[in-house]
Amino acid sequence: MKVVVIGCTHAGTAFIVNAKKKYPDCDIVVYEKNNNVSFLSCGIALSVSKVVTEPEKLFYNSPQNLTGMGIDMRMNHEVIDVDVDNKMLKAKNLKTGEVFEDKYDKLVLTLGSWPIVPKFEGGELDNILLCKNYDHAKMVIEKSKDAKNIAVIGAGYIGVELAEAFEMQGKNTILIDAEDRIMNKYLDKEFTDVAENEFIQKGVKLKLGQKVQKFEGLNGKVTKIVTDKETIEADLVILCIGFAPNTGLVRDKVKTLKNGAIIIDQYMRTSAEDIFAAGDCCMVKYNPAYDERYIPLATNAVRMGTLIAENLVEPRLRYLGTQGTSGIKIYDQCIASTGMTEEVAKSTTAMKIGTALIKENHRPEFMPTYSEAMLKIVFDKVTHRVIGGQIVSKQDLTQFMNTLSVIIQNHMTLEELAVTDFFFQPHFNKPWSILNSVALKALEK
Repeated sequence: MKVVVIGCTHAGTAFIVNAKKKYPDCDIVVYEKNNNVSFLSCGIALSVSKVVTEPEKLFYNSPQNLTGMGIDMRMNHEVIDVDVDNKMLKAKNLKTGEVFEDKYDKLVLTLGSWPIVPKFEGGELDNILLCKNYDHAKMVIEKSKDAKNIAVIGAGYIGVELAEAFEMQGKNTILIDAEDRIMNKYLDKEFTDVAENEFIQKGVKLKLGQKVQKFEGLNGKVTKIVTDKETIEADLVILCIGFAPNTGLVRDKVKTLKNGAIIIDQYMRTSAEDIFAAGDCCMVKYNPAYDERYIPLATNAVRMGTLIAENLVEPRLRYLGTQGTSGIKIYDQCIASTGMTEEVAKSTTAMKIGTALIKENHRPEFMPTYSEAMLKIVFDKVTHRVIGGQIVSKQDLTQFMNTLSVIIQNHMTLEELAVTDFFFQPHFNKPWSILNSVALKALEK
């Protein structure tokens, strides 16, 4: 059996490693445009802030290691066409320019995503950078050394982390977003207020509710950002506006959502025979809303890539979907969320939405120290099903959102969460878990 893999970041690497263990005699060929694999782009901000001293440490595998496992790694190769009917593909060696064909028995699409880059006037000026892969990381780190005024456009997780990292390096940092709140897809206002206050106290300039219209420059380099409200000086701009599935190669060859995300079944199979897909190029089954959405996360990718290996020959292990669970640390604040926020639930579903929010110390007040935690859950008022939650504290309590993720995945109700068994030990928590407490408060309503 010959398996061809297109793309090798998180989903691709997870598939390759697991498939080779499960089927050691399988012939696996990998086509990857870059000269590296498995780069953790979520760590770029850690490199900028010097928490991680070398961006090279953000790789968890290598072409050399995978080659040593017996995998045919064709680096710097781009697949330019796929013939679904005849199980053929056409590839180009980006170093030599050679174009050739290759056959497959099974095809694995782990095409990933690519940054959304609107066509701004002046967008071709130097020092306007993206933040996605290893080459981007090196460029951002190098260019930021001499920059004085750095603007990050887009206040999602990556943009927010970069803004913090640049401020930590003593840069005059500006964070711009068209929305009125940072991280608005992941957190409700009670929580973004906490994060925004951290930035304000550190001197980061928040330019929210502003749409970038164009860039202006001098001698070919960016010097100003013009929004619909003001002109902002910047000698380095990082675009973190969002991501879209990188699926142009298979457009009209497999079924996709409107945004191009590949539709897969519970065994990671696409609409085309013997073609699987995983990672940021795919839709996910979104358990909180019982629908299909596009949620590009490395955690989804590694699970999905592993599932292809399990289901390569026959359906064995079913995909359980996702809650979109994520976490972030903004200065001293540890923040995490899972499922839908109140705002997202109200705007994207027909459910009648209820919420409960509590603030309490994370362990008994008789202990020498304790920290306040704020936790919110979101639920369906009709069924009492829990569909989301968020937490923030200076103490790392983010694992509560992993627990809540399981609760959402298993369709548990407020009544069930209120009396679920959690341990008590004064070093760690109170007799009533904070998850019990917030569910009990929700039931009071």
